[in-house]
Amino acid sequence: MIKQKHSPFRLLVLSLLGLSGLSMVLFGLGMLRGNGWSDWYLIWNLFLAWIPMVLAYALVVHTRKKEWSSWLGIVLTLTWMIFLPNSFYMVSDYIHLEDMARGSVLFDALTFTCFVFNGLILGYVSLYMIQSLLRNRVSRLYNELFVATMLFLSSFAIYLGRDLRWNSWDILVNPAGILFDVSERIIDPLGHPEAFSTTAIFFVFLAGLYWVMIHMVRAIGDYARSRQQWP
Repeated sequence: MIKQKHSPFRLLVLSLLGLSGLSMVLFGLGMLRGNGWSDWYLIWNLFLAWIPMVLAYALVVHTRKKEWSSWLGIVLTLTWMIFLPNSFYMVSDYIHLEDMARGSVLFDALTFTCFVFNGLILGYVSLYMIQSLLRNRVSRLYNELFVATMLFLSSFAIYLGRDLRWNSWDILVNPAGILFDVSERIIDPLGHPEAFSTTAIFFVFLAGLYWVMIHMVRAIGDYARSRQQWP
């Protein structure tokens, strides 16, 4: 029997690093094609997408030795919640494709998709890691409600970032401004229909894709363990 050199999680991280590398290669080719640094935000957003992944891993390691309720565990959790939307926010970067030259739109769409897919996987993996930590601590119902809540808040954060141009660190830098904008849309929902339509659309997309990926991973895992014919 051949001993596996790397754990599945390490292989996943290496794969995500490779995908990030491919994204950078495509970005470099785009520069050679004449895009220059106009799409620099893709690199920045991908960097932000890695933060919740790193925080989730740090929290998993921390809970192996200390209580989740420790001050460091609470700080890691809150910071992860603040930065999680950045992973999913990259989907909204497709809006910039309308500014691309017609002759390069296909290549640019491929580049954007590579970055977006990388961000989505990073976000989903970090969310699954936190969900796994909760599995033995709360009931299945509360676990699923937590996931739905995080995806809903991430969807609303996408609206705040794309339409109102708020960033994750603005929660610390200008919390009063964010609170004012959020409360205004809660008090007067009819006056801000785009807030709820954008949030709803992204929530359905993010939750639906996460649901499919979770069941896909479980199905593949069951097949690998049973070694039966599949499907």
